[in-house]
Amino acid sequence: MTINRRFSTAPMMDWSDKHCRYFWRQLTKDTLLYTEMITTGALIHGNRERFLEYNDIEHPIALQLGGSKPDELAACAKFAEDWGYDEVNLNVGCPSDRVQNNMIGACLMAHPQLVADCIKAMQDATKIDVTIKHRIGIDDQDSYEEMRDFVGTVADTGCKTFIVHARKAVLQGLSPKENRDVPPLRYDDVYRLKQELPQLEIIINGGIKTHEQIADIMPHVDGVMLGREAYQNPSVLLDADHLYFGGEKSDISKADRIRAMYPYVEELLGKGASLHYISRHTLGLFNGEQGARQYRRFLSENAFKKDSGVEVLEQALSMMESLA
Repeated sequence: MTINRRFSTAPMMDWSDKHCRYFWRQLTKDTLLYTEMITTGALIHGNRERFLEYNDIEHPIALQLGGSKPDELAACAKFAEDWGYDEVNLNVGCPSDRVQNNMIGACLMAHPQLVADCIKAMQDATKIDVTIKHRIGIDDQDSYEEMRDFVGTVADTGCKTFIVHARKAVLQGLSPKENRDVPPLRYDDVYRLKQELPQLEIIINGGIKTHEQIADIMPHVDGVMLGREAYQNPSVLLDADHLYFGGEKSDISKADRIRAMYPYVEELLGKGASLHYISRHTLGLFNGEQGARQYRRFLSENAFKKDSGVEVLEQALSMMESLA
């Protein structure tokens, strides 16, 4: 399939799991959704079904991989294709110490030829799109020219799509959380990359929060990727289909979008899942509205209980509606 990457959600550890993505699909049908980063070791040696399973409603969906061994990444790219993912993406942006020690994530920007070898191996193993998500630089290797050379080396493989987090990563001295906030955003470097390499698809990520902001950004790049804002304020997804994919505006209420998940929730509860692991992703949906705090509190206090079912969600929604 041809993937429209004009608007997408970012891979986010512990957040963009399959329950979160199912919830997001109630808000937007066309936005490209990325999984959490999954390491090659987890897929090759772990419970593959647990890591790769998703619901058909999640399409279009991309699998993000963490790894640095071409043969292992090739095997996992083939897994992605076999499981029906629409794209497979290589993580070259995560700054955590744990992944650095395994040569995963942003530290790979210091090894552009190895990254190119990884991408090429993945391309040779699958027919689905192989893409890359990276930073504008790391530590003192953070000039525009160094990023441009990195992208050029990877692009020589035939890779066409580069998702650029417009902050450098500081690998020593900043935590992963600080790396999402402290290094300054440098959108102009990403815009320049698109100007100088117009044949590539350049998607920008980092610090993007509103559709007004996106309207200013979009003339300079091919698409935007939202991370924390999509999770903490999921209402931002409600206008995505209309604004970026030509869809019609919907008048379905937020509460009814959650109610549309009840059959999914009941199916999972029947398999032993906890309501908390599903409902936690909805907590930001009503931010700024009357009753939002009560909704969050009620779910936070009750969803984790062993016997909690959809009636807990319904009670929280009814409480919201009565206060509104």
